[in-house]
Amino acid sequence: MATWAQRLRAGLSKTRDSIFGLLRAGKIDDELLEDLESTLLTADCGIEATTWLLDELKARVRQHRLETPGELRQALSELLENLLAPLERPLDASGRKPFVIMIAGVNGAGKTTSIGKLARHFQAQGRSVLLAAGDTFRAAAREQLAEWGRRNDVTVIAQESGDPAAVIFDAIAAAKARGMDVVLADTAGRLPTQLHLMEEIAKVRRVIQKAEPSGPHEVLLVLDANIGQNAIAQVKAFDKAIGVTGLVVTKLDGTAKGGVLAAIARQCPKPVRFIGVGEGIDDLQPFRAKEFVEALLGP
Repeated sequence: MATWAQRLRAGLSKTRDSIFGLLRAGKIDDELLEDLESTLLTADCGIEATTWLLDELKARVRQHRLETPGELRQALSELLENLLAPLERPLDASGRKPFVIMIAGVNGAGKTTSIGKLARHFQAQGRSVLLAAGDTFRAAAREQLAEWGRRNDVTVIAQESGDPAAVIFDAIAAAKARGMDVVLADTAGRLPTQLHLMEEIAKVRRVIQKAEPSGPHEVLLVLDANIGQNAIAQVKAFDKAIGVTGLVVTKLDGTAKGGVLAAIARQCPKPVRFIGVGEGIDDLQPFRAKEFVEALLGP
């Protein structure tokens, strides 16, 4: 079975190949730097991050008299790692019991699947987990969580229909009564443009605070890496509504270009708690900047 590093490297292969194609050129000149700029923009790095990377890169070329594509790649790796390092802040679920994690995102981002993988992550740490099926609008999401709970011996609190806030309130009460360590609270997928639905998710957050005055202890937003610059708009909209404290970036193994993390770092630097590269139960892992850059730009 492939290691996590190998799966991450495979997921980012398209962007890596396009950058390496450029850096096989014989010399560093204006044309190469312009082509690199276009490649970074195409990789969803966004204008701000791309401009910063290119400006810093040109400064290093001048200061250190870089001449070979290999030297340029090394400089780009160092700059990208510096840019992404502040996003690397692992989630610490100790200190509160139950530790209540509210999870939000648009439909299709991989939210419900990610909840199952997060439950597995906490179980591997020896923590007991309870899932709250707060996406009462989608029967499939409820059934998906229930099935996952059955397979992995995780308690799922759900209702056939009704108020998602009430489901999550009941789940927190149950977790307290049973002495559970972590509550993962699913919420209905919604678009940031649906203002009435964004208000509904804000209500869920307020109800969590009633059930657990110190909570939610983490508010995770699940982002599909393939949506590029739309990710920035989603982070800003959800942050305004519910106060996002961390990100889960999924589907980096699809057509994703990987640069969206650079855009996040420059435009809305929320901690990236986890990244995902596949459908497997272990294909969601804590984000590590050095590991990510090596997968993207390593030889």
